[in-house]
Amino acid sequence: MTKPSLPELLHAAVTAVGGTERPGQVAMAESVAEAIDGGSHLLVQAGTGTGKSLGYLVPALAHGERVVVATATLALQRQLVERDLPRTVEALHPLLRRRPEFAMLKGRSNYLCLHRLHEGVPQDEEEGLFDQFEAAAPSSKLGQDLLRMREWADETETGDRDDLTPGVSDRAWSQVSVSSRECLGASKCAYGAECFAEMARERAKLSEVVVTNHALLAIDAIEGAPVLPQHEVLIVDEAHELVSRVTGVATGELTPGQVNRAVRRAAKLVNEKAADQLQTAAEGFERLMELALPGRLEEIPEDLGYALMALRDACRTVISAIGATRDKSVQDEDAVRKQALASVESVHDVAERITNGSEWDVVWYERHDRFGASLRVAPMSVSGLLREKLFTDRSVVLTSATLKLGGDFNGVGASLGLAPEGTEGEDVPQWKGVDVGSPFDYRKQGILYVAKHLARPARDGDRADMLDELTELIQAAGGRTLGLFSSMRAAQLAAEELRSRIPEFPILLQGEETLGELIKNFAADPKTCLFGTLSLWQGVDVPGPSCQLVVMDKIPFPRPDDPLMSARQKAVEEAGGNGFMAVAATHAALLMAQGAGRLVRASGDRGVVAVLDQRLATARYGSYLKASLPDFWYTTDRNQVRKSLAAIDAAAQHAEAG
Repeated sequence: MTKPSLPELLHAAVTAVGGTERPGQVAMAESVAEAIDGGSHLLVQAGTGTGKSLGYLVPALAHGERVVVATATLALQRQLVERDLPRTVEALHPLLRRRPEFAMLKGRSNYLCLHRLHEGVPQDEEEGLFDQFEAAAPSSKLGQDLLRMREWADETETGDRDDLTPGVSDRAWSQVSVSSRECLGASKCAYGAECFAEMARERAKLSEVVVTNHALLAIDAIEGAPVLPQHEVLIVDEAHELVSRVTGVATGELTPGQVNRAVRRAAKLVNEKAADQLQTAAEGFERLMELALPGRLEEIPEDLGYALMALRDACRTVISAIGATRDKSVQDEDAVRKQALASVESVHDVAERITNGSEWDVVWYERHDRFGASLRVAPMSVSGLLREKLFTDRSVVLTSATLKLGGDFNGVGASLGLAPEGTEGEDVPQWKGVDVGSPFDYRKQGILYVAKHLARPARDGDRADMLDELTELIQAAGGRTLGLFSSMRAAQLAAEELRSRIPEFPILLQGEETLGELIKNFAADPKTCLFGTLSLWQGVDVPGPSCQLVVMDKIPFPRPDDPLMSARQKAVEEAGGNGFMAVAATHAALLMAQGAGRLVRASGDRGVVAVLDQRLATARYGSYLKASLPDFWYTTDRNQVRKSLAAIDAAAQHAEAG
């Protein structure tokens, strides 16, 4: 039997999922197959509606080696495991003459811990373990969630939090889950043979396709202890999110609450001298955190440096003392000890990292009204880490609808540690960028409107003219508006003002309900508008007449006082580069490309992306930002846009009436 061709396989898979084969999808599949077969790396931009998951799954399955697929969102993980992979595997089975296995793998804390469930949670305030089921009032929300999880534990095959519907609060889940540091280990745990997390890892080891998330991919790369099975091919979907997710995993945080929790957990397991040393160090740290001023710490103040060294040394003493003592009076001592060690080691590691003062780290102090003071440390850049850990010993494919910024892939490539495309040299990963386009005709389906007549936005300034413009645009569109704001404060002010100006158009505001509820209500009523900030720029998929106007209040540059972004910008400038373009403009371009992508989600969609910031039309960097957006028809004519919106609204109303 001859080996089936890639077009045959793709056709079978597309038919199985009820889709339509598209030229972009075929081009993507061919490029992915070429990269995998050649052991090279590929960045592929595939617009909304291309069908990119099949564009990489089919050539990966045809190759026959183990592949890891990492995504940023739960929604895409679920789509892959529950829809795309089962149908694709079934469709390809007769042609490949094998049925590849697939599995989903997440971090340990995503799985129910049977030890926690049955033995209780180690508590800070009292000896031994705390039976959360007895302590929580059955009538309380927490009590109801815990009882429901106990019943679910007898039914579930996966123990995966995301399979529990309806979901539970973080507080409830923390009662029945453990981090990798707190885990006793399968060999030492009475429930090791039934452990859901261990079973998930075993399934992954036996599977040809392993679906995971960016965070676990980052942990696998950063911590050196492999959590993913060996694989020959890595596919990173939603790759525009990878750098921020890896940065998040590589960021350490130290708070007085976290340190005091470590003190309480360790106190009963160590000698009095070690406990007192940690208590004294914790008090010194907390006192200084009350005095500190927010912002980046380019040099650690001397008194804070001493406090952190005292904390580090006290943690080290406690870690040794915990290992040297046993106390049989403590119920389920191993679990209590493991939790205490996890807390103390976490504090030690961050304190040591900050006191080491690496030139590659950025340290800053934050104060939140709700969460209090914290000290944070993050890598200046993760590009070196990604180049070293991601692009060796395997073929890597990165894909997203937004990888080509300013007209090429080099900006995103640089953030991933890749030299400009085509650069030759030893130890320089070779890669290619491919844009397979979109099935949508953006110039016919959408308008990019820049409100050039508005005053240049000032930071946190009053923008009465912008609110006037926004009001008129929403009226012309008949509602149907997704408002993307550069800050939560701006979104709240706009919602408050427009609710009084145009009460006939309901305005939903992020934070007033869950994101899922907001999006559902926005999609259900075309007159409704939805205002919000960061997660809306990327997380809304509402095809059809409910979203025909996407408004950006201003270009979403990082705040000038953002410690990490400003440090990265300064580092690029000191190296002779253009820090503003490399960091701030790239950040804004990526967000704007994602935001503009909310408008056209299906072939019948029509509408306007309105940017209420004249700089997109007047500033030198405006052309770079525009080149990062879909190729909409471009105008600064406000009257033309109002007419177009009114015509689109009339057509939508006619269709709804018919």
